[in-house]
Amino acid sequence: MKLRNIAIIAHVDHGKTTLVDQLLRQSGAFRDNQRVAERVMDSNDLEKERGITILAKATSIVWKGVRINIVDTPGHADFGGEVERILSMVDGAIVLVDAAEGPMPQTKFVVGKALKIGLKPIVCINKVDKQDSRPSEVINEVFDLFAALDATDEQLDFPIIYGSAKQGWMADAPEGPQDGAMAPLFDLVLKHVPEPRIEEGAFRMLGTLLEANPYLGRIVTGRVFAGSIKPNQSVKVLDRLGNIVETGRVSKILAFRGIERTPVEEAEAGDIIAIAGLTKFNVADTLCVPEVVEPLQAQPIDPPTLSMTFMVNDSPLAGTEGDKVTSRVIRDRLFKEAEGNVALKVESAPNSDAYIVSGRGELQLAILIEQMRREGFELGVSRPKVVFQKDENGAILEPIEEVVVDVDEEYSGVVVQKMSERKAEMIEMRPSGGARLRLVFHAPTRGLIGYQGELLTDTRGTAIMNRLFHSYSEYKGEIAGRRNGVLISNESGEAVSYAMWKLEDRGPMMIEPGWKVYRGMIVGEHTRDNDLEINVLKGKQLTNVRAAGKDEAVRLTPPIRMTLEKALAYIEDDELVEVTPKSIRLRKALLDPNDRKRAGRSKEAVA
Repeated sequence: MKLRNIAIIAHVDHGKTTLVDQLLRQSGAFRDNQRVAERVMDSNDLEKERGITILAKATSIVWKGVRINIVDTPGHADFGGEVERILSMVDGAIVLVDAAEGPMPQTKFVVGKALKIGLKPIVCINKVDKQDSRPSEVINEVFDLFAALDATDEQLDFPIIYGSAKQGWMADAPEGPQDGAMAPLFDLVLKHVPEPRIEEGAFRMLGTLLEANPYLGRIVTGRVFAGSIKPNQSVKVLDRLGNIVETGRVSKILAFRGIERTPVEEAEAGDIIAIAGLTKFNVADTLCVPEVVEPLQAQPIDPPTLSMTFMVNDSPLAGTEGDKVTSRVIRDRLFKEAEGNVALKVESAPNSDAYIVSGRGELQLAILIEQMRREGFELGVSRPKVVFQKDENGAILEPIEEVVVDVDEEYSGVVVQKMSERKAEMIEMRPSGGARLRLVFHAPTRGLIGYQGELLTDTRGTAIMNRLFHSYSEYKGEIAGRRNGVLISNESGEAVSYAMWKLEDRGPMMIEPGWKVYRGMIVGEHTRDNDLEINVLKGKQLTNVRAAGKDEAVRLTPPIRMTLEKALAYIEDDELVEVTPKSIRLRKALLDPNDRKRAGRSKEAVA
């Protein structure tokens, strides 16, 4: 059967996964009476909750006798490590662009990677049914983007298709016809995307995606570049440098058929398959027959820009809510994650049983922590730190991001002011339709940690911020951190509403009455810039005159709700987030006040 391999690439929330749903539905991959969840490709719980794609996934459909392998890729730059590898599996790409928003930073990120390896894109203008859609202007913006990314003349001569994935139609013009359903897009793929390039020689396959299966063990998905493979055949695995990682036999070959993976008796060159039976085969490794000595070229991965320290939870409440609390299980889980996710780097911290985890951004690291807490882990996590580099002269370089903020005109002033405080440099300011402005900055990653929440507060929730790694540049100098101190509990026990009510003038609380607290735990935000120790356990002194029931119904101001991302952005360098399956608590790294004073004095002495 003839083959085509394509990736669907786009900015986060431009409709990739919805488009794949429609392609599967209209190609007959589902039975008419088959119940299928909406956004069938987003199978992971966190993907469903957040409405974003985190892991790349493959599927396949048959159209007019041709099998089309489709890979749905994440649109978020934090998961860019997935995108870069996937593009080496395919021969064409559908670039999906929102008809109102136009190309966004992540579109630029993924398209840049695709053009660099020579893919010829098909541009699909989605959501043309939106009230503020502007398809012709968006096409011009896409053309300008391709030109800015050094596209070849052949790549600039891209075919264009318009439609609405949600309504299930595509056509050669924005107004339709809308009765052709997805057929025009299928036909365009067959016409425009070349057949897979097949190399000469014996069987070779490049590993691209890795997963652990409870029944089959390690499963690696990738593309067969040459030759063919059958189950039970002898193979070996080579790393990037050509060293032998392991030898063994292929126990099962799985091919993508609709949303199912089915065992096949033989896989040919050009197809995308999954292989089981090897214990060390990893992403970027080459699987080949014993006589092959040269590995396939793997795409280099952009470096991590943020790191966090994961450590054993040593708070007084440790072990009361989770069942995975030891250093060994945390270590095994982190190294297992790093195996399958090449954009993540894990190393042991010197002189301690903590681990430094480096990744692409706050979202990527927060998703890992969220997955771990759902699996029953308890952790102590530090504030995200930027990964610095040094140039040949020894000068410090820091990661700079391109930040695009879409905001209502009335709030643009406060955004510009806050970004300049964070040492950002404005590159562009232009109208983006509907009394909104698009502001483009180059900003140090350090200054952006925790800015998302502040931006939404400043703009009454109307601003949309998108970030993308730009380059390493010279250190921009000190950036002011949090201005307020914190309220710290000086006792252990359960918080009492009367005590909290008495302390309300000190600042907003982060806990509720009845919550367990301990000495050194952060229970609120101080109204001033220094930390203050308070007692939230102190009940009312009872006498014969003052009965227990009198003025019992104290009214408390609702506490500040701390989500995981908000907590990570809020803490300072001497603080930690305690993460358990049931709670997210903030605490000082040193729980004893005397230890904190000693550490403060030694820090001043060094300064």
